Amino acid sequence: MKKVLIVSAALLWLSGAANAAQDPEAVYAKACAACHNGQLPMAPKRGDKAAWEPRLAKGTDALVQSVTNGLNAMPPRGLCMDCSAEDYQAVIKLMSE
Repeated sequence: MKKVLIVSAALLWLSGAANAAQDPEAVYAKACAACHNGQLPMAPKRGDKAAWEPRLAKGTDALVQSVTNGLNAMPPRGLCMDCSAEDYQAVIKLMSE
């Protein structure tokens, strides 16, 4: 019984680890909105499905890498120094919908 509880607890922890640690709206407001609300013409605007489509076609992992390493005018980590890969995935999803 003890092994079952340990395995169950581990699976629960791992399933939670795949979720964003921060609220995507808060991350967007603090780190992304300055460029992705239209101030920087080459940054795809939030909700602009046509602009996000070719980026999304590259896959989420590629987009997270672009944010982490920086790309063109976007600085490394997209100005969110405390974001995890899961946080970036959640914010990309938020901006591309």
